[in-house]
Amino acid sequence: MMRAVQITEFGGPEMLRPAEVLEPTAGPGQVLIDVSRIGVNYADTHQIENSYQTPTRLPFVPGSEVVGRTPDGRRVAALLTGGGGYAEHAVADAALTFPVPDDVDDLTALSMLVQGTTAWILLRKNAHLEAGESVVVHAAAGGVGTIAVQLAKAWGAGRVVATASSDEKRALALGLGADVAVDSRAADMTTTLIEANGGRVDIVLDMVGGTTTDQSVAALAPFGRLVFYGMAGREQPRPVELRNLLGHSSTVAGMWLPHVFKLSGNLYGRALTELFELAGRGEIRVVAGGEYPLSDARGAHEALRSRGTVGKLLLDPAG
Repeated sequence: MMRAVQITEFGGPEMLRPAEVLEPTAGPGQVLIDVSRIGVNYADTHQIENSYQTPTRLPFVPGSEVVGRTPDGRRVAALLTGGGGYAEHAVADAALTFPVPDDVDDLTALSMLVQGTTAWILLRKNAHLEAGESVVVHAAAGGVGTIAVQLAKAWGAGRVVATASSDEKRALALGLGADVAVDSRAADMTTTLIEANGGRVDIVLDMVGGTTTDQSVAALAPFGRLVFYGMAGREQPRPVELRNLLGHSSTVAGMWLPHVFKLSGNLYGRALTELFELAGRGEIRVVAGGEYPLSDARGAHEALRSRGTVGKLLLDPAG
């Protein structure tokens, strides 16, 4: 048996309860990992209420990313497509288990597994960022946002505009390289973004939803692109009218990270390798959002859902 966090009914963070569960065993093509740290993602909050892209089946141990050691002593980071990360031990597919360089710590490794690769793919694959283009990063103080701001600047964005809900978060985004930071609660986001970008909004990375999405689409310049990759506000944006896209030759795209694994060419591996190299050289700084004991996974989820956190949240399986 091992310590884990398991949900037996759907709901909010209060459903995350410590439990003793059977220790997993690795089958063919799998790797057993003695977990040292666990990553907490916003998607986890959707899974426990069964509002994720794919349905959750009970009982369920949440968690899609871990870092730790294999039985033969290798230090690895792994993605868990079927959950199971909120535990002392986890089993991952060998194809989704990656060696962690010595100059990359646990926090950085976990930040790159989902948030880092998400930011990389949003900018490279979906938005096709070109040098000199402006980039808006909503929720810029979050796990994806903090990395997206840095990547956009490193890859030659002409102007990076961050949105965040507090002075402290906006200061963080500016410290990471954003050219300007604006209040995410602005009543008229369309005008706010256009003015902050000097009249031209080329790319918007959006994981908020609702009015933020609607007004961001309206701000796009000719051939502007909005990439939608989450709905932290839990409010649906209005349906996009295709005829309205003609007005500015706009593109509205969606991105869900699991689809990357269906592509040929190992796009995910390329992204993760480059991110580890950038982090190892100190060219990307990971922001620590707080570390919680495994027994207080509920507290981590409550903090994340409050949208008061910054950077990357971790769980310590020893706690």
